[in-house]
Amino acid sequence: MRLNGERLLAWAMGFAIIAGGVSGYWWGDAMQSVAWLGQLFLTTLKMLIVPLVAASIISGVAGLGDVRSLGRMGGLSVAYYTVTTFIAVTIGLVMANLWQPGIGMSLGSDLHAPIPKVGDVGVTDLILSLVYPNIIAAAADMKLLPIIVFCIVFAAALSTLGERGRPVVAFFEGLNEAMMTMVHWIMVFAPVGVFALIASRLGAAGGGEAFMAQIGGLAKYTLAVTSGLLVHAMVLCALLAVLTRRVVTEYLGHVGTALMTAFSTASSSAALPVTMDGVKAAGVDEKARRFVLPLGATINMDGTALYEAVAALFIAQAYGIDLSLGQQILVLVTAAMAAIGAAGIPEAGLVTMVIVLEAVGLPLEGIGLLLAIDWFLDRCRTAVNVFGDTVGAAVIGHRTGS
Repeated sequence: MRLNGERLLAWAMGFAIIAGGVSGYWWGDAMQSVAWLGQLFLTTLKMLIVPLVAASIISGVAGLGDVRSLGRMGGLSVAYYTVTTFIAVTIGLVMANLWQPGIGMSLGSDLHAPIPKVGDVGVTDLILSLVYPNIIAAAADMKLLPIIVFCIVFAAALSTLGERGRPVVAFFEGLNEAMMTMVHWIMVFAPVGVFALIASRLGAAGGGEAFMAQIGGLAKYTLAVTSGLLVHAMVLCALLAVLTRRVVTEYLGHVGTALMTAFSTASSSAALPVTMDGVKAAGVDEKARRFVLPLGATINMDGTALYEAVAALFIAQAYGIDLSLGQQILVLVTAAMAAIGAAGIPEAGLVTMVIVLEAVGLPLEGIGLLLAIDWFLDRCRTAVNVFGDTVGAAVIGHRTGS
């Protein structure tokens, strides 16, 4: 019965994405009248994130028992996310060199983007972003990384209390189940919310003709990014099949709703409640699911790292700057590390792009070339980010599960 419900919801959301795209294409700006429905859906999902992350991590980590198990799971998770991020950036560089999207680009008057102010972001800044002076304020500001760190340490402390800590763990276990039940209720509204998000955003872009003009002006860049994301998704499918012996199509059937939610909301965090539900339905080890997915939604940005690599080379080509092999390797390392550390940086997407461009001396004004189509590519790369999270949970669960 549950499987039929998943398939029905996935089909309904797929139809909603298509219907939203067609409506936004034909009726353009008029579709912004339904934007509030999409905002209601997105805000409702975001409302669940903090209590779900806290309940999931605390109950999951406390359930590991031996704290050494946490160290192994955490180490494997970080290693997996680091490796896949570097793979993603490498694919992005290859695609940018193959497509040469910036060659012949007319700079025109598009270079009007406000460039975010960013100081030097070093290792110490990333370490400091792991903690926050007021955990309640961190929750209010949706700063997930310090919340995750606090919950891990809190759960580890509970695991040392024995029977005295058991009532607290039981509370968070019950809270986690209640949050997942609320996710099921909210997803009944998902097709309407997804339709509104897609239709209103396409309408805000000016409708079909304006969107196609944007695509046309940046066609090779769009193809370089989307083809790179597709290749990386295939790599993730291969990792899933080889490392977990799972049937990829069956797994995609369980997490498909989460991927469509990620595409429509353009937010890994907003999709997290749906992602956790899909991975649970796929039978992934519960302890891994509760720990790996919130961590992945915070630090795993494969699609973003790939996009930044393509964008950096696109800007270099548009300005006629030839990046050497050494400079491209610097782009690889910087994009990967910036994407992993993005969770602790305000305005993460633009700021990490600034970090990559500054690393190889590229003009920051080039960001203005990307903005016209960035809203669409953001959805594509977010879906890949979330898929990477789900594969990571399956891989880590397979390696550490009993």
